[in-house]
Amino acid sequence: MTIRRDLGPVLALFAGERRGLMAGGAALAAATVLAGVGLLGLSGWFITATAIAGASTATALAFDVFAPSAGIRFLALARTGARYGERLVTHDATLRILAALRERLFRGWTEPQAARALLVRPAKLLFRLTADIDALDSLYLRLMVPAAAALAAALVAGVALGLMHAGLGLALAGWLVLVGFGLPLLAARRAGPWSRRRAHAVEALRSRSIDLVAGQTELVMAGRLGAQRAAVEAADRRLAVAEDHLNRIETGVAAGFAVATAVALAGTLVGVALLAEAGLIGAPVAALGLLIALGSVEPFAGLRRGAVELGRTLLAARRLSPRLRAAAEPARLLAPDGAGAVRLTDVSVRHAGAATPLLQSLSLTLAGGERVAVIGPSGAGKSTLLGLIAGEIAPEAGEVRAIASTRLTQRTELFNDSLRENLGLANPAADDRQLWDALDAAGLGPAMRTSARGLDTRLGEGGLGLSGGQARRLVLARLMLRDEPLWLLDEPTEGLDRETARDVLDRLAERLAGRSLVVVTHLRREAALTDRLLIMEPGRIVARPRRGEPGFDTALAGLRPD
Repeated sequence: MTIRRDLGPVLALFAGERRGLMAGGAALAAATVLAGVGLLGLSGWFITATAIAGASTATALAFDVFAPSAGIRFLALARTGARYGERLVTHDATLRILAALRERLFRGWTEPQAARALLVRPAKLLFRLTADIDALDSLYLRLMVPAAAALAAALVAGVALGLMHAGLGLALAGWLVLVGFGLPLLAARRAGPWSRRRAHAVEALRSRSIDLVAGQTELVMAGRLGAQRAAVEAADRRLAVAEDHLNRIETGVAAGFAVATAVALAGTLVGVALLAEAGLIGAPVAALGLLIALGSVEPFAGLRRGAVELGRTLLAARRLSPRLRAAAEPARLLAPDGAGAVRLTDVSVRHAGAATPLLQSLSLTLAGGERVAVIGPSGAGKSTLLGLIAGEIAPEAGEVRAIASTRLTQRTELFNDSLRENLGLANPAADDRQLWDALDAAGLGPAMRTSARGLDTRLGEGGLGLSGGQARRLVLARLMLRDEPLWLLDEPTEGLDRETARDVLDRLAERLAGRSLVVVTHLRREAALTDRLLIMEPGRIVARPRRGEPGFDTALAGLRPD
């Protein structure tokens, strides 16, 4: 039941995404194996029959060499073509499925509060998107496809030898199924714990190595460099031990298949010899049966690697299944009634395991085109309120309704890529004219036009190559590329000098016409953009003064000046 539950979402995606392509790949794999078995058997029959026919002139002249020669050529070409097609189709199907899995997993991580979980372990998503999803290719390439091909080989071999003698065919087919699938299952059971240990060791080794390289300065200052190095070495030792056990198990399975092949050949040899002695078959047919038995064992060996890695595959499926299920129906905010932009009704928010809620029975209405600043002490729940409106935090109770929005966070998220690609995250369909318009609106256009590469200018990790003000302007340009009616800003000019901050705010004000705005701030210059203030104390809104009311100017004056 556990295996079915873990593999269910993955297999459902396999079946629904590229079912025809996957079935075609398995069929081509079976055709490759059957062509190989037929080629081996027919060649043995032809060589033996030719040798016997050449014993006398009369039989040599009567023997037809053309039909079996044509059959051998056909099977050789069919095997080559099927092998090429199988590799092409199975790998294409696998890559498409893995791409669909990554997309589905990304969607699973967009559910409310998932981003907060990622902040705790930022390497977790990367490992799931790479190592865990890559581990699932074994499910199709090293288990499903080889199993289909091996089963087809067993059935064909059983039928072929069954035409000589029913008992011989049943015995060979039974032996192939029993040993051919039994050995991989035994290997999977023995390798499961070690395969999982290897996966955990690889994850620990990667994360600890990254921490060692990226945090050398902090580790030296804290006197923890030696301890971190020892932790990396410990993870490497655990990985080596796990790999050693897995290699031993795989070697044992290979030895088991060698013994199984010898037993199958010996049994078939005895069987065809008895049949030939009884005059039921001739020497060429006996050679045909013996070589078919030899060729039919080989496909089962393809299951060896997949069986050893099955524990890792199941671990990856267990890790990914919850997020794949979450992606099936992404959460969406309800649209507010009438011309409103936001409506919160008796909303409460609580972090998992927390004794007290962050927000309690909070209600709020924001009209279309209205601008609101959320102010208050740290820990009052300002950013939580913004995340609630954005749909990034799910309420414990109450109802949240909001129009489509775009959010500017405190952090400047820029990537090691071109200027064009960093902007394209906001609107992949935007053309160069739209990109330059956004850069000009954010005040970054003139500076970027001086670069020889223009929109193809390469940025370093975190926007390396830009000043702090330029990086903030680039994020602002990205905001402007999203034509959403509600903007959610979290301290948009924090850390900027007064002149840069004023310029950024002026440009924001120019683009705010007709839009609603919610800005979280403790700066006077940012709150001055708005029509109403929401003054918060922990968990609740205590005042809502509008511009022109005495409380508005008093609260504004209490904020930090420029």
